Amino acid sequence: MDLKHKTAIVTGGTKGIGRGIAEALIREGVSVCISSRHQNEIDKAVSELNGSTEGSAIGFVCDVRQHDQVKALIEHTVQKLGGLDILINNAGVGIFETVAQTSPEDFRAVLETNLFGVFYCCHEAIPQMKKRGGGYIINISSLAGVNPHPRMAAYNASKFGLNGFSEALMQEVRHDNIKVSYVMPGSVNTEFGGDSPGDEKSWQLTPADIARVVIDLLHHDDRSLASRVEIRPSKPPKK
Repeated sequence: MDLKHKTAIVTGGTKGIGRGIAEALIREGVSVCISSRHQNEIDKAVSELNGSTEGSAIGFVCDVRQHDQVKALIEHTVQKLGGLDILINNAGVGIFETVAQTSPEDFRAVLETNLFGVFYCCHEAIPQMKKRGGGYIINISSLAGVNPHPRMAAYNASKFGLNGFSEALMQEVRHDNIKVSYVMPGSVNTEFGGDSPGDEKSWQLTPADIARVVIDLLHHDDRSLASRVEIRPSKPPKK
C-alpha cells in the first residue's frame, strides 16, 4: 500500500503502542485520527503529533465499548479526512487478578474493550473501506492470546477471542481488497496494566518496535498478506 495521502484511525492512540503507531503513520504521510476516552489526552497528543510536516492528526473522544461512540468516531473521521483506509484496533485494558478476585464488572470491561470494541470498529469501518476499494485492518493482540497464565484469565480470554475473530474476518473480507492482520507483542515498556516504564525494563519491546511491524505490514505488496505476527523481546531476563 502506498501510504501517502491515506487516512487511518488508531484507537487508544494517545500513549503507549497506539501513540507509537500514530507517530509512525504520520511520518509516512498518513492523516490519522486518534481516539481516547479523555479529551485532555487527545488535545495534548494531537498538538504534539501535528509537529510533523508529513501527515496530520485529529482526535475524537471514544469509548470503544460503546457502539454509538464508535459509529460517531468512524463518521467523524470520514467527514474530516475524506474516507478511511486503515484501522488500527489498539485500545485495550488489562486487569490481572485471579478469577475469584475478578469482579463481574471488571471481567466485562476487559472483554467489552478488547474484543467487543474491535468488533464495533470493524463493523463500522468495513463499509467505508469498501467505498474506497479496499483497506487494511490491523488488530493489536498479545502473546497472551496463545499463552494462558494465572491471574490473566480475563485478558487471555479477550486476546484468544481477538485472534480467532481476526482470522475469521481476514477470510471474510480478503476478496473485498481489505487485508486483516493481527500483531501479538510480548512485554512492551509502557504504562499498560498499571505498569511503569523505565530503564530497568530496557530489555522489553518499545512502542516503536510494534509501530515498525505495522508499517512493514502496510508496505507489503497487494499479493501478500502476513496475517499474524509474533514479536517478543530478544533477550528477556533468564529465569
